[in-house]
Amino acid sequence: MQAKNSIFSRKLFPCSILIIEIVVSTGQHQKCVQKNMNKSRRFPIIQVTDPNTNKSINTFNDSSLQHLSSPMSTVLLACLYLIVLIIGLPANGLALYILITRIKKLPSTIFLMNLALADLLLTFALPFRVSYHLLGNDWVFGELLCRVCSALFYGNVYSSILFLTCISADRYLAVVHPFLAKEIRKKGFTYCICGAVWLLVLLSMLPIYITKQSYEISTLNITTCNDALLKETLRDGLFYYFVCLVIFGFVIPCLITIFCYVSVISTLILNNRQYVHAIKVTLLVLLVFLVCLTPVNVILLIHSYTHSSDIYAYSMLCLALSTFNNCIDPFIYYYISEEFRDKVTSTICAPKNEMSSGKSAQTLIQSSSASQPSPPHSV
Repeated sequence: MQAKNSIFSRKLFPCSILIIEIVVSTGQHQKCVQKNMNKSRRFPIIQVTDPNTNKSINTFNDSSLQHLSSPMSTVLLACLYLIVLIIGLPANGLALYILITRIKKLPSTIFLMNLALADLLLTFALPFRVSYHLLGNDWVFGELLCRVCSALFYGNVYSSILFLTCISADRYLAVVHPFLAKEIRKKGFTYCICGAVWLLVLLSMLPIYITKQSYEISTLNITTCNDALLKETLRDGLFYYFVCLVIFGFVIPCLITIFCYVSVISTLILNNRQYVHAIKVTLLVLLVFLVCLTPVNVILLIHSYTHSSDIYAYSMLCLALSTFNNCIDPFIYYYISEEFRDKVTSTICAPKNEMSSGKSAQTLIQSSSASQPSPPHSV
């Protein structure tokens, strides 16, 4: 009997170990799946239960709390956005006014108008973002305005890229293929391209429009905007969405732009034509891509894969740097269009000329009155 029990126990022991291993591995797998599903593409919000009220409240991990309370997010970002607002608003406002009212509507002018409009739309969202960071990352303007401002930020990145690509392609056709350009560079075709760009950018921003962007964080007594999402918000296809956004919204347009400007400069040099302005435009466009637009796209792609709070802190800084294209774009308008340069010069210098002419006329009147003989005194 004891021998039978020992044989049975020897057979049962491996089976029990196997069952335990299966249960443990299944539990670890479920935890791993839950961990992957709980990742967030921004600062991850952790929901805990308040023991006093038995209600769930939002909080962060230590890393996220540190980043949101740091001077980088409360002071530095506000200063960067304020600089862009001070420079970009008047510069792009003046550029758009001149492009609409004082320049002939050529295809290149139409593309420049749309680029200036995209930059100007972003400057309208900057005051809200400045106040948000100065208040300690506390959004007080409501959910709807948070979604609109967030979409304007990311939409400006990709609308700027696409319109810069359109401008480079237009110059490529005009310089390298002038006969083909006469058939393609039509106003109607240009307006259709601009409409397609705006529609494409609008559709690409749909995840921001339909996703809740502002969340109240009880532990900090603030409401974040676009800087935090619930862990459950992430979906399996979100990473691929960002991959497609970076590839089709940045990498391919960037390669097209570089090819177009290299071809333009090569054609001008071979034909012994002036290429100084073309080189300046090329350098400015490359500056916009390398300094302003490349970091935000690279860090966005990395963060969408790693879901790290530390990386998202740097993506906040890169997003602020991307807005500096609003300060560089007016110089692109200046060097890309000779008519624009003339109109800007005349617009800025006209008040000075009027003031100087007014002073000259007044001086002339005073000198002429002084040179007239005084009337004889009556005796």
